[in-house]
Amino acid sequence: MLLETYQAKGLLTVTLVNGVTSTAGIYAYRGDLVLKEGALREGSTTDRKPPEALLIHSALIVGNDKIKFINGLLPTLDLLPVFVEKYKDDIAPDCIALIYVENIAKGIQVELAGVTYKLLPFKQGLVWNELLEELYIEKSELKNQSAEDKVAIAYAAAKTYNPKTPLVPFAEAENNTIVVVKEAAVGAI
Repeated sequence: MLLETYQAKGLLTVTLVNGVTSTAGIYAYRGDLVLKEGALREGSTTDRKPPEALLIHSALIVGNDKIKFINGLLPTLDLLPVFVEKYKDDIAPDCIALIYVENIAKGIQVELAGVTYKLLPFKQGLVWNELLEELYIEKSELKNQSAEDKVAIAYAAAKTYNPKTPLVPFAEAENNTIVVVKEAAVGAI
């Protein structure tokens, strides 16, 4: 199974959900997905430093050992080709991909390796909550559902999600990135 393979390779981290949905053979995952592994620790062949890059707060639906749905947050647009290169053999041709990106100002779509990635700007908040809002999923629709089935509900809604954003070449998307300025957090004194 694909998610078990990822787990064994250390590609899944901060796992919130990892199991079968109520539909046999369909698996759901929520957590961080490693894009660039950390370097091996000195003298070790298996122990790695923390990952260098992640698809943060990702949500996946996997069926027939192919990724059918992917959602998550990329800090920068230049990590999208890293994701595609690393996971392209596991991505279904009809994959629904809704990716939040911190350094874009407006929604766009790009096609990489035959899959259209719907890219959404991200300012702050929880990626999962932003996704539910973007797909118009009410909390009541998720009530009494398993954590895995909640991801499946998001996938079902994403199938009909059609943003009115332009499809542009990736190079054009890269030319329109913005500089992200984060406010310093101040705690109690």
